[in-house]
Amino acid sequence: MKLRKGIAVATTEYGGVLLDEKSGSYWQLNDTSVIVVETLAAGRAPEAAVDRIVAEFDVERAEAESDVAELTRRLVEAKILRP
Repeated sequence: MKLRKGIAVATTEYGGVLLDEKSGSYWQLNDTSVIVVETLAAGRAPEAAVDRIVAEFDVERAEAESDVAELTRRLVEAKILRP
């Protein structure tokens, strides 16, 4: 998966932001969402994001897998990520 052209990612002290440079729309991300977006934008599989989240946060693997799958689905639906 890759970020669609024209989508910028910026990290902040509170997580991050995705900005659609063409439309001006933006999405605020929490810390785990930033991990997912960075991992997928780098061309790595969703499982790599799950691994990183489980390693960095106190969360069960099944919950992390569900959350990553849901976020990935939403980002594809919003045309932010391209499969």
